[in-house]
Amino acid sequence: MTSPAQKLRAMIDAKEHFIAADAYSALTGRIVEKVGFKAAYIGGHACSAFHYAVPDNGIFSQVEQIEQSGRIAAAINIPLIADADTLGETVADAYHFARRYVRAGVAGIHVEDEVNPKHSRFDNGLCSTADMQFRLEACARGRGDDAMVIIARCDELYPGPIGGGGGSMEEAIARGKAYAEAGADVMVYPGTTPAMNAALIEALPIPVCVLGPVVPGTAFALHTGWGWMGAAELHLDRATELMETGKVTMTSMFPRKGEFIEQAFYDELIAEWARKTGRAVR
Repeated sequence: MTSPAQKLRAMIDAKEHFIAADAYSALTGRIVEKVGFKAAYIGGHACSAFHYAVPDNGIFSQVEQIEQSGRIAAAINIPLIADADTLGETVADAYHFARRYVRAGVAGIHVEDEVNPKHSRFDNGLCSTADMQFRLEACARGRGDDAMVIIARCDELYPGPIGGGGGSMEEAIARGKAYAEAGADVMVYPGTTPAMNAALIEALPIPVCVLGPVVPGTAFALHTGWGWMGAAELHLDRATELMETGKVTMTSMFPRKGEFIEQAFYDELIAEWARKTGRAVR
């Protein structure tokens, strides 16, 4: 039986661009699968904000991300890619958490090189290339014989105030080559332009993917934000309307809900048990 990680690796090897779509819960993972996406993606900010109401600046732990990732992976048949942030603070963390992602059924993770607390007002910069290499090597060892895809995230081209990079293409390429040597299967560089991605693809020995909108020539896109932010915005609007008016204006109660939660299957399973044991069925 082909594992989710093997499916993801085969998709990358086929060199046919795909989108790993925003999935921050088991239900939304099943929705993107039903719509037709070949892969799903749980972002760190999506999970930290939606499930724990905290920012994605290093306070959100890998234990929490793995917990939510496992729920999504169990609900879908397409590969799930997870944002693994820095994969902890030490190489021991990287090894341990990589094993836990494998056990959770996650097909791929991306590991970043910004120093914690990341994405904050702290002018932190990136960890050394050597330290990131050791982190990736530990991740590969933790993966063991599993085919889980390791995506190295380099923030060199992602400058402040959100990122910690310096903006040097030369440094970005050097880091990409070093990360590939350490065991990364794919590279991703937030904050890049299509021209930057073209240069990276030309220079690196492994595929390059993107965070956000599709960029021609890249291997795939990790497309997050539109789902969880839209859901939160809709909830805010409806909660505000209910508070102010005493009612909520809705056109329907999500008529496809039963399809996504497999209502018919479980209804029939219970009915079959009831019939076979002489119980009443309604």
